Amino acid sequence: MTDPKAMIQTMIALASASLGLVAALAWNEAIKATLAMLGMGDNLAGLYSYAIVATVLAVVVLSVLGHISAKIGGEAKFQREAEG
Repeated sequence: MTDPKAMIQTMIALASASLGLVAALAWNEAIKATLAMLGMGDNLAGLYSYAIVATVLAVVVLSVLGHISAKIGGEAKFQREAEG
């Protein structure tokens, strides 16, 4: 039988990922519209600039979250079957 606590943790993780995807898509549209207003939306330089900025931002955010997790002693709630 499935552990109810694990099932709730899984549902929370899935809901968090879903909301993160919705937020990312919203930011994607906003940034694309901003680049279009600046006249960089359709050219290759604008697309590469957007990709570089998005990548740097993602690396910084994930790095900060990793440091926060390490400071509070965070460990993964879920482990893949190969790990556990």
